[in-house]
Amino acid sequence: MRRSLAGVAGLVGLAATAVVTAGQPASAAPGALVPALQRDLGLSTDQVEQRLTRESAARGLLPAARTAAGAAFGGSWFDRGSLVVALTDPALAGAVESTGARSTVVAHTARALDATKAAIDEKATATGAPKAVTGWFVDPTTNSVVLTVIKGASGAEVTSFVDGAKAAGPVRVEETTAAPRTLGGPVTGGNAYYINGAGRCSVGFSVSGGFVSAGHCGSSGDSVTGDDDSAMGTFQGSSFPGSDYSWVRTNSSWSGSPTVNGYGNGNVTVTGSSVAGVGESVCRSGSTTGWHCGTIQATDQTVNYPEGTVSGLTRTNACAEPGDSGGSWVSGSQAQGVTSGGSGDCTYGGTTYFQPVNEILSAYGLSLTTG
Repeated sequence: MRRSLAGVAGLVGLAATAVVTAGQPASAAPGALVPALQRDLGLSTDQVEQRLTRESAARGLLPAARTAAGAAFGGSWFDRGSLVVALTDPALAGAVESTGARSTVVAHTARALDATKAAIDEKATATGAPKAVTGWFVDPTTNSVVLTVIKGASGAEVTSFVDGAKAAGPVRVEETTAAPRTLGGPVTGGNAYYINGAGRCSVGFSVSGGFVSAGHCGSSGDSVTGDDDSAMGTFQGSSFPGSDYSWVRTNSSWSGSPTVNGYGNGNVTVTGSSVAGVGESVCRSGSTTGWHCGTIQATDQTVNYPEGTVSGLTRTNACAEPGDSGGSWVSGSQAQGVTSGGSGDCTYGGTTYFQPVNEILSAYGLSLTTG
């Protein structure tokens, strides 16, 4: 019997695979996203459709706008229905705005902000980061690198790390009350996959030969079973900490599909992996809490988990809970990544991070299964 993967990205039929580039234009969102976006972003049906159309258009403008900005590019984000491009040279505003984007003048280039973050990453790799320092990321909207620290944290170790970060460049310290954690969970049933019979995570996306998920869910050689307790496959690769991704090779009983489980809202068919930017909407599917949506707050964030530091994650204000780890993130019909971890929950809200899917595909030479 040939089974389908009744998980976050189901393997429900023989589907063509295709390599999708990050620059591919995004398509309009499937209807399955609309109820979750209405609930989590407080939008009407018409507002959801308008937002998704404008986000897709903004992604299409970015390459030309970034070229027009040249070395003065200070980052970009989606705001009030349009693409905003930051510039360190006001003389280039006209060229950028001629592409259809808005412009704003800032003090630091994106290259300078990236270099500042890279210096903090290097310091953390060399000496470790205090647990009270929960992460850091480039924030184009404030033209700074944000360092998040547990509220009230003190001591020589924290002070030394914060001072070293500030010495690297334009750093802003932001207090937080919650530390991030990975979101694996115990065996509780539901729409999921199980690792060595002792843990549960969510499937990310179907790829050539299997599926991708989070690295902290399992190690190379670990066995995987489906939610029907049948053998599914084996972890072929896993990276955590440092990164947080893995891929599972499935056996001949499972077949590939481009669908993501919509948990009662209809499934989503993935058509590519065009990258969404800061300010754009994004939705997550997971085996514990189903569909939840939010917006992208930062890309290339470093998160300091108890198990170690992970770089290159995308920060969102969507919620997630244990067991959602590894699950799919989509913007419209475009695959974005797999759930890594976060803080908070889906009762009170929280911050959740995902590992971008294109990095996983590149790392293992995989092809995303698309419709």
